[in-house]
Amino acid sequence: MEIQYLGTAAAEGLPALFCDCEICRKARNTGGKEVRTRTQSIVDGKILIDFPPDTYTHALNYSLQLGKIQHLLVTHSHMDHFFPVELIHRHEHFGHKAKGMLYVYGNETVEKAFYDAVLIDRFKVHPLDEAVKFVRLKPFADFTADGYHIIPVPADHDKRETCLIYIIEKDGKCLLYGHDTGMKLSDEAWDCIFSYKYDLISLDATMGKKQIDGYHMGLPDDIIFAEMLEERGCICKDTVKIINHFSHNGEMTHEQLEEFAKENGMIASYDGMKVLF
Repeated sequence: MEIQYLGTAAAEGLPALFCDCEICRKARNTGGKEVRTRTQSIVDGKILIDFPPDTYTHALNYSLQLGKIQHLLVTHSHMDHFFPVELIHRHEHFGHKAKGMLYVYGNETVEKAFYDAVLIDRFKVHPLDEAVKFVRLKPFADFTADGYHIIPVPADHDKRETCLIYIIEKDGKCLLYGHDTGMKLSDEAWDCIFSYKYDLISLDATMGKKQIDGYHMGLPDDIIFAEMLEERGCICKDTVKIINHFSHNGEMTHEQLEEFAKENGMIASYDGMKVLF
């Protein structure tokens, strides 16, 4: 199984659009891995995770033919993870020879955002019925997409909706995709997470070395999270541990994140990074 990190930033991007803090100045001046677009990933070139405003940029940067993608997992409705108005461009009028149906999976708030975007008056002449179909998910209700066994698990994020993290299995490989979430998961969510063994875990690291009371995680939380999984036999020495979803509010450069990751047996993601596991 392979995961590619197309974007690795939090909502404001890095450097942030209107910011002149030290971290953002460093990113502008240095470029390279210090520059991050909004978080999005793709598994085996088949399962797209989240759909931020930077999706078009990601398609250009990594030569992605998104018209061939048929499955899109959405974690939650926040704009940096779901920018649904772009989905109108999968209509045949705009996306010639797109392959079959694109199934968009998400909670009911994501569903509302989807229909609010694609059913506006000016798009009514281009209905998406034959191009994009929304599938509403329920927590813990597993499903299969293109041979991948997928389990949506409720996250600790925005209490106004049932935000989701995902467990994805195929051919004896398993990954935990844990963005955006804090540590205050429900007992049912922890029980579900603890019932699998992972070849790769990808954890939210928005807050850098800081910790907050839920919503996002920082690096100390990532260490605790990994230790909890190890204690229960869910990960082993060969499990790939990724930190991802970075903000300038975490007050760390990529170089500093790499140093932390190396010291703790982890990998700090960067835009475009591929991991085979």
